[in-house]
Amino acid sequence: MKTNAARILDSLGVRYELREYEVDPEDLRAETVAAKIGLPAEQVFKTLVVRGDRHGVALAVVPGDAELDLKALARLTGDAKVDTVPLKDVQPLTGYIRGGVTAFACKKDYPVFVDETVELFDVVSISAGARGTQILIAPADYLRAAKAKVGAIARDKRG
Repeated sequence: MKTNAARILDSLGVRYELREYEVDPEDLRAETVAAKIGLPAEQVFKTLVVRGDRHGVALAVVPGDAELDLKALARLTGDAKVDTVPLKDVQPLTGYIRGGVTAFACKKDYPVFVDETVELFDVVSISAGARGTQILIAPADYLRAAKAKVGAIARDKRG
């Protein structure tokens, strides 16, 4: 299924692969998606919607096996404080539902911040903008197409 995110990549001439999987609405975790598409969780990046106290709404993209480090993100965005937005605000802000948020074709062009581990891989997976479809893409292509800024914004879930 071609999504708006895929159409944007097409318009930019970016190579990617769409990979579909069976959705369990009770389990939208990135680790579960990773297992279903055959990639390790650290290669499946999840897109979170955040709001900074100075710069407003942005997207934070972190590996599926990690969590967002809000303090590190605030340093990168230039905000004093950053928080994830409440789930009820995600769709009105982005046009996407939980489990389907992507940096492409949001309602507005929000700044995108991606964890630096993205550059460790030949290919990463991001949401295609719909539950059940992932985009497999070269990290450099993703960063360029999303106009993303890279930094150390993820931390181990256990720590």
